[in-house]
Amino acid sequence: MIPVIIVVILVAFDQLTKHIVLNSLAPIKQKVLIDGFFNLTYVENRGAAFGAMQGARWFFVILAVVVVSAVAFYYYKCEKTPRTLPLRISLIMLVGGTVGNVIDRVFRGYVVDFLDFIVFGYDFPVFNVADILIVLGTFLLAGCILLMDVKTDKEKQK
Repeated sequence: MIPVIIVVILVAFDQLTKHIVLNSLAPIKQKVLIDGFFNLTYVENRGAAFGAMQGARWFFVILAVVVVSAVAFYYYKCEKTPRTLPLRISLIMLVGGTVGNVIDRVFRGYVVDFLDFIVFGYDFPVFNVADILIVLGTFLLAGCILLMDVKTDKEKQK
């Protein structure tokens, strides 16, 4: 029950930030916060990461349902020990981010993006809170997989 509550909180935070952006940033399109580094820029993303596959809305919705179902199934099948806590956190983040963006796709037809960074002259693609959850969840999951494999290999050597 706690994982579901955490996912709901993550999705609610994502949707709240997008609601604020739609009401305050959409009319003006951009607000410079730190010149040359960080802007709030209103973008309607109708594709995937970096705007790829524009217009494939229902493909992304179906893919999200499949991914969330598989991740939720795996979450409930994995053992609940302190050792698996990082893994479970990564899965919660992935579900929260995916659900946040799929809500946009279903009800708006596009994902609301607004966080716009320029680092060392590189203008990163504009993103949102759900994207942060997905990226951090993916990196944490990859770390868990790598560390669990290393530990498994060491255990096999004993």
